[in-house]
Amino acid sequence: MSAPPDVALRKDWYRSLYIQVLVGALLGAVVGLLAPGVGAAMEPLGQAFIKLVRMIIDPLVFCTLVVGIAGSRGEAAMGRIGGKALLYFEVMSTLALFIGLGVGFLVQPGAGFQVDPRTLDMAAVAPYVDKGAQHTVSGFLLGIIPDTLVGAFTSGDMVQVLFVSLLTAFALLRLGPTGEPLLRAMEKLEGFVFALARLVMLSAPLGAFGAMAFVVGKFGWHAIGSLLLLIGTLYLAEIAFIVLVLGTMARLCGFSIFKLLRYIKDEILLVIGTSCAESALPGLIPKLEQAGARPAVVRLVVPGGYAFNSDGTNIYLTLAILFIAQATGTHLSFGQLAGLLAVAMLTSKGAGGVSGSSFIALAATLSVVPDLPLAGIALILGIDRFLSEARSTTNMIGNAVATLVVAKWEGALDMERLKAALDGENTSLERSIPCKLR
Repeated sequence: MSAPPDVALRKDWYRSLYIQVLVGALLGAVVGLLAPGVGAAMEPLGQAFIKLVRMIIDPLVFCTLVVGIAGSRGEAAMGRIGGKALLYFEVMSTLALFIGLGVGFLVQPGAGFQVDPRTLDMAAVAPYVDKGAQHTVSGFLLGIIPDTLVGAFTSGDMVQVLFVSLLTAFALLRLGPTGEPLLRAMEKLEGFVFALARLVMLSAPLGAFGAMAFVVGKFGWHAIGSLLLLIGTLYLAEIAFIVLVLGTMARLCGFSIFKLLRYIKDEILLVIGTSCAESALPGLIPKLEQAGARPAVVRLVVPGGYAFNSDGTNIYLTLAILFIAQATGTHLSFGQLAGLLAVAMLTSKGAGGVSGSSFIALAATLSVVPDLPLAGIALILGIDRFLSEARSTTNMIGNAVATLVVAKWEGALDMERLKAALDGENTSLERSIPCKLR
């Protein structure tokens, strides 16, 4: 006779990705503390995992979007969902900016620094400043269109992948029955890409080990002491946004933010361990479908959120701007602050998918106020890895909440399945509700 489910679950606890990544990260921290040189040398392990994840993200986004939209048979419905998602993204992004602003003014993490901008080294941040200068409204809009159809998959820019995916999906919809063979082939390709993603995720514990060993080995706990207040302020702001803003939206839609965090704990720990929000994407999509959100909604909102819904990055931008202003003794007028916030809404999206994107976005935002020294970003370059963990995790959680909220608005969320999933009851991926929309 087979063991009861709860016994089997306890017996196989070590197979949980959450446990494996946690163990990997803890071992990495121990190695970094006891043998800093060895820990710093582990950086390639973390980088290799992130490269593996980014290798599969573009085809994963392409397949899920095309199958989700083309399989829905509802071009108007998908346009409606996309419109609701974009509206939600902009409202949440704006609230995130104000949360960061409020916490930054309250705590004032840079007030005691009194740094002379002339003493800062611009050489270390020059590449980010140069790229940040390229971020204009027209540049962002033109950057959505790739040079070639396949070029979107080699540019590293998810916005371009989204653009090509949407064109492909709507083209298949226009073909009607003629496009059925292509859609069936795309569904098979999607299955292959998810199988590939599952193989890549097997290396997640090793990636978390390498990333944590490198950070602790290179910086040590003492190296961040002088900037600990900024790190703590960012984490405070991110937690406040998750609990207060996202928690309120979750409650209005009939579920608990804390139960959702428990449900996606594997993905949260993976993002914290690797400092890469994209690492959660392969697991987040099937989990949200399993929780009762209609696949067509999940496959449109989740990838769209990764490109346009950067709540954590927006909080980081406002806090970093205030920190640099406070640390260098630069007074910002109301008009300058309003201009910075308006530009931050654009730059947080325009830098998506680019290496060092948050620093590029920060440099582009700072450039609109000449009084604010660009060299100030050198103050936070050394601790950016610690800041990245917070903003990446918030970005991922924000996208999970956005998907469930939009699904609820659209009448495409099975509340019984959601309750069962968040309460820890067993649900099957095979029972996912159909893609067809009303």
